[in-house]
Amino acid sequence: MPEFDSFATNYEELVSDSIRITGESSDYFAAYKAEYLARRVAPRSESKLLDYGCGVGLLSAHLKRQLSGMRIDGFDVSRDSVERIGKSLLGQGTFSSNLEDLAHDYAVIVLSNVLHHVKPEERKSLIRQAGSRLAGGGKLVVFEHNPLNPLTRWAVSQCAFDKDAVLLPCRETKGYFRSSDLQLIWRDYIVFFPRWLRMFRPLEPSLHWCPLGAQYVVVAEKPVSQAFHR
Repeated sequence: MPEFDSFATNYEELVSDSIRITGESSDYFAAYKAEYLARRVAPRSESKLLDYGCGVGLLSAHLKRQLSGMRIDGFDVSRDSVERIGKSLLGQGTFSSNLEDLAHDYAVIVLSNVLHHVKPEERKSLIRQAGSRLAGGGKLVVFEHNPLNPLTRWAVSQCAFDKDAVLLPCRETKGYFRSSDLQLIWRDYIVFFPRWLRMFRPLEPSLHWCPLGAQYVVVAEKPVSQAFHR
């Protein structure tokens, strides 16, 4: 949304301030998601990934470090945010506020905390639009805030650019996949322990089933048979 242009200059500070109760920064959560993608999705090193809603490139930078052999592209409606992306990322991929600049053969497309900023009546269309840019067998990965977690709801209420956010329960997100001809593969809950309980973080992958995680991940795949039916 263009109104995010006004937050581009201090995006990381605003996010970090809203999640200060966790003891971590926005950079920690971006690194967490990049590690999750490398471990659970494990895309081929020679393939391409699209960070859909890339903002100022915080997640993209961590993805490039975790998936060094991949090309990382990015899209965001906020032109000011895209213009603040670092030269190292711009030099290896395409980052744009115009979808027509981007490809239709991505192995992975990531929507990280994007859908809760989209009007509910427009979410299905956005998922369809993103899914249309996947290669056959490609995966669409959606990270979202978990409204079942009270600390998550509090953090969202403290964030300036989440003022109009409408959180999605996991079942709603899964429903968008079903109606977009994408095959649901799995759902995980993530981010359980704040910094002062970090000694328990190695347990988090084994808690993926527990609906108390601060966020959740839903992953769907585009059938290979759809590869030539854009």
